[in-house]
Amino acid sequence: MRVGSCRTRSFAFSAHTPSPGKTGPFRRTIPFLTFSPFASAGPHGSPPLVDTALLAEPRYATEHGAAARVGHAAVPVLADLGFRLVRVKISAGSPAILQIMAERPDGTMSIDDCEAVSKALSPVLDLDDPVTGEYRLEISSPGIDRPLVRRSDLDRAVGHEARVELAVPMDGRRRFRGVIEGTDDKRLFLKRLDAKPDEAGTLELAIADIGDARLVLTEALIREALRAQARAEAEDGIAGDASPPGVDATATGAAAASDDTRRGPGRFANRNKQKRVVPGGSRAPKTARPIGRG
Repeated sequence: MRVGSCRTRSFAFSAHTPSPGKTGPFRRTIPFLTFSPFASAGPHGSPPLVDTALLAEPRYATEHGAAARVGHAAVPVLADLGFRLVRVKISAGSPAILQIMAERPDGTMSIDDCEAVSKALSPVLDLDDPVTGEYRLEISSPGIDRPLVRRSDLDRAVGHEARVELAVPMDGRRRFRGVIEGTDDKRLFLKRLDAKPDEAGTLELAIADIGDARLVLTEALIREALRAQARAEAEDGIAGDASPPGVDATATGAAAASDDTRRGPGRFANRNKQKRVVPGGSRAPKTARPIGRG
C-alpha cells in the first residue's frame, strides 16, 4: 500500500566534489535528469524522437520477487509514455522506498518527465498493489554514473570506465573494472586497468552473464556531461532567438528595447517571464498528498 506523497529525484553533482546530491552556492551543478552525457535532443531542444526499436530493447539483468512484479506493471505504462524501465529497487524502511528508475531511449529524463511518470504509475500500482506493506514511490533518472542494463547502454558507454559484476563467475571471479571497448551480439569487450603482464589486457564477458554493470564517475565522464549541457544550452539559445510564428521580430525587438529603457517598479516583469529555469538542486519539489491509499 502506497502512503504519503510521491516524489521525484534530481541527481546533481558538484564539479569540485563529485558526490551525487551535494550542491553549494559557489559550485556548478548539473541536473543529471536534463543533461545525459549520451543524450541527443530533438530539434531546438525539444524532447528526443522515440526510437521504437530501442524502446522495446530488453534488459539483460532483471529483478526478482516484489521488484519484478513492480517492473512487470510499470513497463507497459512507461512504454505508452515513450520511456523505458532501467531498474526497480525496494529499500527497507518505515515505510519502505520503492524506487523506479526510468529514461527515454536516448538516456534523457527531465524532472517534468519524472512527474509525468509518477502520475501515470501511481494509480496502476495502487490497483495492482505489487508490494506488501506500506511504501513511498520515488521516480528517478539513471544519473551520470548510471546502471548499464541494455546492450545500447554499453554501446553508448564505449570509451568510459565501468564496473561489471557477473551472475556466473568467469575463472573464479565475478567483479571486473575497466574501460568499455565495444560489444558484439553476445560479448562485452572490457579493457582491464589492473591487468598484470602475464594476463590478458582485454576481457571478453558474456553479456547474458552480466548481473550488474554501471559507469564509474570519472573526470572524463564529467567532462562529457558538461559538453552535453553546453550543447543543450546552445540549442536552447538558438531556439530562443527565433520569433514565434506570426510574431514580427522587429516589433518584438522594439518592445524589448522599450522594456530596457523603462524605469520604476515592474520594469523587469516581462524579462523575468521569459527566463527559462533550469533545475540545479538535488531534489524536485514534492507534491503534497494526503496520507493513505491513492
